[in-house]
Amino acid sequence: MHLSKQPTADVSLDALYRIFTIPEAPESTLGKIERHLSENLAGFLSAHIVAKEKPLHEIEEDFADSAIPEQPSFVSEHTDELLNKLVAHSVHTASPRFIGHMTSALPYFLLPLAKLMVGLNQNLVKIETSKAFTPLERQVLGMMHHLVYGQEGEFYQHWMHSAEHSLGAFCSGGTVANITALWVARNKLFAATDGFAGVASEGLAAGLAHYGYKRACVLVSERGHYSLSKAADVLGIGRSNLVAVATDHNNRIRVDALREQCAKVAAEGGRVMAIVGIAGTTETGHIDPLADIAEVAAEVDAHFHVDAAWGGATLLSDTHRHLLQGIEQADSVTIDAHKQMYVPMGAGMVLFKDPSLVHAIEHHAEYVIRRGSKDLGSHTMEGSRPGMAMLVYSALHVMGRKGYQLLIDQSIDKANNFAGLISQQDDFEVITEPQLCLLTYRYVPAPIKAALENADDAQKRRVTPLLNQLTKHIQKSQRESGNSFVSRTKLTPMQYAKEPTTVFRTVLANPLTTMDMLAEILQEQREIANSAIHTQRALFAEARACGLLND
Repeated sequence: MHLSKQPTADVSLDALYRIFTIPEAPESTLGKIERHLSENLAGFLSAHIVAKEKPLHEIEEDFADSAIPEQPSFVSEHTDELLNKLVAHSVHTASPRFIGHMTSALPYFLLPLAKLMVGLNQNLVKIETSKAFTPLERQVLGMMHHLVYGQEGEFYQHWMHSAEHSLGAFCSGGTVANITALWVARNKLFAATDGFAGVASEGLAAGLAHYGYKRACVLVSERGHYSLSKAADVLGIGRSNLVAVATDHNNRIRVDALREQCAKVAAEGGRVMAIVGIAGTTETGHIDPLADIAEVAAEVDAHFHVDAAWGGATLLSDTHRHLLQGIEQADSVTIDAHKQMYVPMGAGMVLFKDPSLVHAIEHHAEYVIRRGSKDLGSHTMEGSRPGMAMLVYSALHVMGRKGYQLLIDQSIDKANNFAGLISQQDDFEVITEPQLCLLTYRYVPAPIKAALENADDAQKRRVTPLLNQLTKHIQKSQRESGNSFVSRTKLTPMQYAKEPTTVFRTVLANPLTTMDMLAEILQEQREIANSAIHTQRALFAEARACGLLND
């Protein structure tokens, strides 16, 4: 029997030309996807982007070939492959039951705009490849600067489009934004003087020797984001010089402990290069006393940076912006638009109170980012990068500040209501109360929860490892079931003798998440816990052995 040969994609300049110039047919696989996305984003996501249960090692087998294909593929065939291998096993971050991370549903209008952005393919490093995008990005930075610092209109008219200055920089995310802020702080501290060309030229060792410091330190609370550790590494400061400061029972930096650490650094011959305040910790969502930190930073003449990657968008709400009081005193601020501003990944920002601060990190080259040009790359760590500012610009206009206020207010209200719901259960407990829309909690069998209220520290320490084991089991099983997702982290709560405690961590930024869904998530966790027979037996046995429960 003669089998007909399957057609193969053509290798020719004409075929490649078609790929660059002719869209897919409406009834092709890619054409249908594009239409469904345009017409019904929520429906497409719920039907196609739900993480099917498949072990990671099996998914890795689908991506195990290291050879670049010799022959081209038809676009529709390749799209089918992506649907089966990639999309089917991706995480449904838009799901209202995906409440474990700082990734939420996106407004539908951003998808066609993202296609426009990709099609234009602007490179924001220089004017020559981003003519209109450059002033747009500068305007967005001005809008966000105004949100934080609230300067008068003349300030922005003077500085927003100045070639020699910048109100901030767009970055791929909070990590690069934090590194950029501390890069400025380092270069400002070790600036050029007589006999020293500056740290950017001579390096950190020469800078320490010239200024007579044994080390340069960055101080942040023990809840500081890991990106600060990366910054200390990349900037040559050293991770051991990122000094963690103790927090209070609300996971906020203790100002008395901060002053003690500043004094200790000085007594040891070091210099406090920067102090970082957190506006929305990644693990618990709490906000440091920013005004108090600003006062300490002024006392020791240190750069004051606020990591508001998560909580910065709260400034858009007149209801809650008071929570960030003092942020306007910061020398620099990090905000991620791809978190609570509901734009796609890759839209971080660092803002500078003083537009001339960027002189400390200015770079030029003759073929690009020339002196006197308005090329954005002269004041950014990253070179080539896309025009993500366009999506932030569009979101700010389509939703407006009042629209954002509604979203932020309802998310914080929802977190408080969820905390209330958890507190009503006899077998769940809130570990950290929400300040923004993030909270932590855990499951504790009812008899043990009741007994823990009167337990001593030794008894709490005895049962905590088994409660941690139970929390891990619940979180992993719930994730693998694919119905909903809550993340987990490890805290040292004061109410449990600062014993490392594994907790559920939930972020309620998705406006589509309902209280009914949250109640169902708790019930699912309860059912998983009740099925963990061996862990529960061990937990109750340990509780009896340490006298927490009576036989």
